[in-house]
Amino acid sequence: MSAFVGQRANAIEANDYKALVCVFFKGGQDQYDTIIPYDAESYSQYAEYRREILSKYAKLGRRASRARNNLSPINPVNQADYMGRHFGFPKVMDKLAAMFADGNAALVANVGPLRDPHTNAQTFKAKTVPLPKKIFSHLDQQAVWMKSETEIHTSGWGGRFSDLVKSADINKTDVFNSISMSGNTMFLHGDMTSAYSVRPIGRPPVVKGFRGNKPFLLGTGKPTRRARELLQQQYQSLHKSNENLLYKDVAGINERTFANNALFRIGYKESKPLKTPFPKSKLGRRLQAIARIISIHSVLGCRRQIFYVTLGRFDTHDDQAEVMTELQEDYADCFAAFYQATVEIGLEKNVTLFTASDFGRALPENGNGTDHGWGSHHFVVGGAVKGDKIYGKMPPVELGHAYDAGHGRLVPQISVGQYAATLGHWFGLSDSELLSALPALKNFKTRNLGFMA
Repeated sequence: MSAFVGQRANAIEANDYKALVCVFFKGGQDQYDTIIPYDAESYSQYAEYRREILSKYAKLGRRASRARNNLSPINPVNQADYMGRHFGFPKVMDKLAAMFADGNAALVANVGPLRDPHTNAQTFKAKTVPLPKKIFSHLDQQAVWMKSETEIHTSGWGGRFSDLVKSADINKTDVFNSISMSGNTMFLHGDMTSAYSVRPIGRPPVVKGFRGNKPFLLGTGKPTRRARELLQQQYQSLHKSNENLLYKDVAGINERTFANNALFRIGYKESKPLKTPFPKSKLGRRLQAIARIISIHSVLGCRRQIFYVTLGRFDTHDDQAEVMTELQEDYADCFAAFYQATVEIGLEKNVTLFTASDFGRALPENGNGTDHGWGSHHFVVGGAVKGDKIYGKMPPVELGHAYDAGHGRLVPQISVGQYAATLGHWFGLSDSELLSALPALKNFKTRNLGFMA
């Protein structure tokens, strides 16, 4: 039985709502350039591997500098686990560091696609444990991250979570179960559901035939609202009058899309603009739109929702200092604004934002950047997060350690499935539902990492 089915009546009576927000860093974020060693010994080792990049950061000015005395040290509640090792955030990420210290953000260390647990790098090198294919390939690893499984799946784990919401009949309409702010995505593609794609500024999608076109009435030469209405009526009538089955199906889809768009447009228009200021970046505008959509979840008839948004340019083979400074400041400020927006609408404990990425990056620099890796560190943000803590193990910043797959690329110690299952458990899924949505989870003893309240 679905966990949602068992809880459905109570959830509705309590007006319970939960949302997951995936921010996918496309290109492979450098984990070594995000959580930086802070104790003198570890930092000295780190600086040897990143000498050129650190010098480029220094030239950008104090705010960008990765000098040890310019980092923002963190003091997680499990600091004693690291035996004298300490860590810090770059100065441009101060707002995220503050959220971490306040307990509203957590760090999950060394996460990556895994089919089975790896005891150390030897199992990787000996190929004694099945591996995802093409580990260091962007498109392949984006797909495996989104699927949380092997190549045989055609759906993403966000889509499979959405399927379970549909099966439980917890939302009044399934169309808004999952919403993408970054176009079509495998992550939100399920067997029974697909993403409702919203344009970055919060507008509904445009029906094909209207996109890029401005209908006009013959003889006027100008686009008119009446012309658009007539064209829409024609689209809607095709499935009733046309004998061609394909025409009827397409017209039926369009008719439903018009209705869904109308509902979304009305709800969004009637929602109150948020007072929380957001950065004017693409990510800022998209997260602002997501927060506003969340504020109208009851209008849309939703108790559970999953959102997806991307941030690109993380493939930092070149110009890493310039690019990472800009990206990290952007997403740290955007995450802080998003959290404050959820506080504003009174749903900070009901909304959880988490990051994902193709892979991490290698430890040694290539002169002006870094090369592809495997495992990486990720953030989870929200009022329900058990923050101010590092979950998992932070491998040493050196070459040749037990989890070095070669060239300073990390063999993951936490699978994407375990990461997803922890989020899914908070979302309301039962153990059996999680195993059905994440089949490889059965290979791992720990299925809840504990970072959600």
